[in-house]
Formats: sequence, C-alpha cells, structure tokens
Amino acid sequence: MKHVKQLNNLKKLSGAKANFSEADFTEKPTLFLFYNNQCLGCTGRAIPFAYKLQNEFACRLILIHSDFGRVSTEEEIKSIFTVTEIPFEIYKDENHQLYNHFNCEGTPHWVLFNQQAEVIQSIFGSQANAQNRLFYSLDEVTR
Repeated sequence: MKHVKQLNNLKKLSGAKANFSEADFTEKPTLFLFYNNQCLGCTGRAIPFAYKLQNEFACRLILIHSDFGRVSTEEEIKSIFTVTEIPFEIYKDENHQLYNHFNCEGTPHWVLFNQQAEVIQSIFGSQANAQNRLFYSLDEVTR
C-alpha cells in the first residue's frame, strides 16, 4: 500500500484534493490510465479501449490527466468526451508527479493494481500489443 500517500497529490477536476485510502483498493483491481488530451493515441485508442475494459471486467478504472506543465481546466479535460456524463473517475496530475512516481514512459500509460494496492502491471501504449497485454492481465486478475 506504499502508493496510497502519493495518490493524494492528485486533484479532482473540481480542484479539490483527492482522498484515497487503502480501502479504495480492496474491493476489486484498479486500473489507472495516465493520459493527456493532446495525445492522439490517448484520445483515439486508449480512452475508447478503457471504456471497453471497464464494461468487460470487474475493475475500477481511473483516468489521470497529466498536464506536463500546461494547466488544463475541467472544461478542457472534459472536451474530448462526446457524452455529458463521463463514465470514468478523472483526476489531474499537476506537474506530472504521479506520472513520475510510477516511472511512466509516455502517454498513454496503464498501471494495474491488485486489491492490496500493489502494482502488478505497468504498460505503455495503446497499440494492439499493449491492449492485448492489458486484456490478459485484467482477465487473470479478475477471475
């Protein structure tokens, strides 16, 4: 559960500080998707794939918008979605602190946790190979 403290550096889209605890990870596996609105692989492949995964597997999916020094408003972050009711929890990673903490290689980057908040998979990309690895990892951890 060593990562929970770092998670509270995140902010909700409203600007309020995140309030994660160990209990947030105990019910089901959690999948983080680090992304940025300017990343076409994120908006064109990763986020639609995340939606598919969320509907197919019993996992908690959290999107983390890493700003890389460019502060984005709630409206800007939501602008990539075509629906008014966004189907994900979204947090802002200002100054990409959490992105750095998990040694992300770029965006999109996926981090899968088990129910003990331990990282069991860290995957960069949205191409077919990355999607297959995520699919099989989630299939294994949600059985």
